[in-house]
This record gives sequence, C-alpha cells and structure tokens, in this order.
Amino acid sequence: MIKIRIDGVQMLDLGKKPVLGIGISAVDYEAAVEKIVNAAKNKQPFGVSALAVHGVMEGFMDPEHKRRLNGLELVTPDGQHVRWALNILHKTKLDDRVYGPDLTLKTLSAAEKEQLPIYLYGATDEILEKLINNLKVKFPDLKVAGYESSKFRKISSEEKKEVVNRINECGAQIVFVGLGCPRQEVWAFEYKEELQKPILAVGAAFAFHAGLLDQAPKWMQDRGLEWFYRLLKEPRRLAYRYMILNPKYVWNVYRQYVNPDKFKMEYPDGSEEVLSYG
Repeated sequence: MIKIRIDGVQMLDLGKKPVLGIGISAVDYEAAVEKIVNAAKNKQPFGVSALAVHGVMEGFMDPEHKRRLNGLELVTPDGQHVRWALNILHKTKLDDRVYGPDLTLKTLSAAEKEQLPIYLYGATDEILEKLINNLKVKFPDLKVAGYESSKFRKISSEEKKEVVNRINECGAQIVFVGLGCPRQEVWAFEYKEELQKPILAVGAAFAFHAGLLDQAPKWMQDRGLEWFYRLLKEPRRLAYRYMILNPKYVWNVYRQYVNPDKFKMEYPDGSEEVLSYG
C-alpha cells in the first residue's frame, strides 16, 4: 500500500515478502525512517536490519538464524540483488534499495530533527571516535547519548544487564549497532525487548561514515556491482562471501520463482540459542 504523510511526502510500504524464507520489507527510505521514528517515540521494541545477499544467505543456511531475522520488525533490501528478487518474485516494483549506510544517515537526520538521542554500539574505539567527530559536523544538533565499542567476544548475562542499563539510563531512544553480519542481527533480536526502542543493525555504515572504508562508486552500486568493488578491496576476507554465496543465492531465487511454496517464512519459537555477542 502507498501511504501519504501530512506533509505530502509519499511513502511505499508493501509489507514483508519472503526471499528464500527471509521476510524482506518492501519499503522505501521514507517509510522505513517513519517506522523507526514512530517506534522511538512510542518506546516500542523494533529490530531493524538492512540485508544484502550475504545477510539473506546467512538466514537461508541457518534455520535458527532465519527465525531470528523473521523476528525483526523491519528488514530492508540493502543490496540491489535483494531488491531485484523482491521485484521478480513479488512484483513489488521497488525503484530503489534501502541501503544500510544511507538509511543510517536518513535516520540520524530524523533523530536530529525530532530530538531523539542515539546510542552507538560496536566497532572499535578508533572507528567510533572518527564516526562521532564526523556526525558532529554533519548533524550539529544530534544528541549522542552514549557509545561503546565491541568487546569482540561473547559476554556474560551480568555484562548484558550492564549494557542494557547503560543504554536505558543514558536516555537514548535509538540504538545503532555495528558488529558485522550476522552478529549484529542476533544482537538486535536479543536486546530489542529489553531496550524497548529501535535497534538498527547497520554494519559497515560505522566504518563508511567514519571515513575508514571506501564505498563503491554510485554507478557500480546502481548496477549491483558493489560486491565486485569490495571484493577487489578485500579479496581474502570476502572471496567466500561473493564467489560462493552469490551464485547460491541466484540459484535459490530461481528455485523460489519456480516453486514459491518451498520457501516459507518461519518465526521465532523460543528455542533460539542466546548467543550474547558483545
């Protein structure tokens, strides 16, 4: 359905559609930001992720993680290949993806306008320091209520309580998490009920906006070639992700096109292991 805001801005929200059993939200940026802001104002648990092919395949290959992903309230088509799958499989006619780094900036802009304090969790001290300095320039009225870097390990139940208390007590209303896929999606799933606020799993957006990681040129992004650009930059780390997972993704999207009933969405059932990534 198409919704029109009072100020006349059109928003597209067609709900979740299964791509390899993962519910991908067929939305545009305006609808995604509106949902996040509303959840922040109403103090509602609201898990958000922007998934490219890698993120979808992590869920497709792991039934437990698939249920976690389907337990998030908003999962946007981060990659062009995920947007194309929505259009091919469900005829959504989406004109653009909802790219995590851009969704981050648009949400930060809305947070600044609406006076919604934010919290940054994950990455390294160096990345957070540079990120916050850049955000102060780009969003001078944005309130960063707190931040902490990743511990790069699993944390204890006591440590988890301390994280929850720190975030809740500082007054933050939106949390941005940069732990990398799939750890950040697990984090959003495990923390959203306790934090009662939007949690955005945004991954490389921290490094991008800190100025420590180059983004692909726009012409490559628009043509679905961002993966090739990143592969050239980090061949050892990303070879498996792009050379093995991408072809598997294409093949299974074709399988879903031929037989959609075999790719149903499954939801959390309470049996999901608590992984406590920190």
